[in-house]
Amino acid sequence: MSSYKHLCLVLSFLLVLFSCKKKEQPSNTNNDKIQEYPNMTTKIDINSFNRLIEGDSVGFFTLKNKAGIKAHFTNHGQRLIALMVPDKNGKFGDIVLGCNTFDEYFKPGAKYFGSTIGRYANRIAKGKFSLDGTEYTLATNNGPNHLHGGEKGFDEVVWNVDHHNAREIKFSRVSPDGEEGYPGNLTVSVRYVLTDDNQLQMFYEATTDKKTIVNLTHHSFFNLKGEGEGTILDHEIFINADHYTPVDATLIPNGTIDAVAGTPLDFTQPKPIGRDIAMDFEQLELGGGYDHNYVLNETPKNEDGLALAARVTEPESGRVMEVFTDEPGIQFYSGNFMDSSVNGKNGKPYVYRGAICLETQHYPNSPNQPNFPSPILHPGETYTSTCVYKFGVTH
Repeated sequence: MSSYKHLCLVLSFLLVLFSCKKKEQPSNTNNDKIQEYPNMTTKIDINSFNRLIEGDSVGFFTLKNKAGIKAHFTNHGQRLIALMVPDKNGKFGDIVLGCNTFDEYFKPGAKYFGSTIGRYANRIAKGKFSLDGTEYTLATNNGPNHLHGGEKGFDEVVWNVDHHNAREIKFSRVSPDGEEGYPGNLTVSVRYVLTDDNQLQMFYEATTDKKTIVNLTHHSFFNLKGEGEGTILDHEIFINADHYTPVDATLIPNGTIDAVAGTPLDFTQPKPIGRDIAMDFEQLELGGGYDHNYVLNETPKNEDGLALAARVTEPESGRVMEVFTDEPGIQFYSGNFMDSSVNGKNGKPYVYRGAICLETQHYPNSPNQPNFPSPILHPGETYTSTCVYKFGVTH
């Protein structure tokens, strides 16, 4: 064999080897078993998350703090797969809804479990908005309206893992111009940090090369008794909002900002979710329960400059979750469309009103409501948003 042919064979071998290495699946650098917690029935198949999708590597990643709290993620949709927190007796439980295998997340009822939502969280009326006289048309995937980024939103794509250690993980991707009908190449990153004072912090950033709209949020379904452990009607909730945005029959805000005082949507004093949920009140009938955007009060702020948005307490377990944000709104959803069609990680069905969502956000349909805070992002600007879930127990 000539030296030239030999050199070509060596180079071909190295090229194949390099290509294979590029597509290696991310390693689970914190490979502890979820079922190590005493009395836990959750049995997640970690290996089912390690795969290639159209050449992109999907993996399973864990954050852990000194208190033993663990947050388990996959980079497919940035899903929070499980969140282990202690109750008042120190017993750990998984408080977010989800699935034991990767493939189960493709069931219709599990679509948004634990995922990052974008480019635009919540609804846009009739799937249309305009920028500088140009009308953009989006998928109408929720009746007549656009919901949560469209047919294939940020919840269904594989994210790059920029870095990962025991305390934090950062995901990123570029959403190309025209994806799901949105203008501009949008460069997005989300960083999660698990602190030793039991905060799961989420830091969102985005830039664009063309004027566009952005509204990102996290979509975990929470049950502080434990995932699959019945309804959330006994959870007590405080929402730091004197006003909300009323909706029409398709759950699109009608443009007004109304006071919660004197209505069953008033959570300015903590009360059980189930206390008023069946009241004869038009907004509850339209939403099938609570499914409303609350206009957050700007104070009080914590040491990081974030306002307390909500506090949830579950009396049986004693678990407490506080939500802090710099966003103007929060969507409170009481699990009105859950129907037992999905079995949870512990094998139990996820029942009607078996979880709540608390999604920090700009208001729904903001691109079409000039009196709402603007979701427009210009080239040269950086979109930022922060959401913190802080966990504790009653004493």
